[in-house]
Amino acid sequence: MTLTLDIKGDFTPQEVSEVIRAALDQNERVAKYKIKKYSGICENFENKYKMDSDHFMEKFDSGDLGDDDDFFDWYAAKRGLDIWNKKLKILSGIQI
Repeated sequence: MTLTLDIKGDFTPQEVSEVIRAALDQNERVAKYKIKKYSGICENFENKYKMDSDHFMEKFDSGDLGDDDDFFDWYAAKRGLDIWNKKLKILSGIQI
């Protein structure tokens, strides 16, 4: 896929490229941090309930689990993990 940028101001393509590259690098570091954080939370719940997070999500979505606060926290952590994994995959696939 090709992306076109409209650069406002008197900046060289090299300057813009460096700023974008730095922003992408920063976002990649944030994504890795968030993945580590959410992975740890999911792992703690997996150990506590002896169930992997994917299986938990199936049971949670089907209504087979109760309304325990842990389940809502686990759900939020798993959704966060999935979102940040997707973001990291997108960021890792960008080349400037």
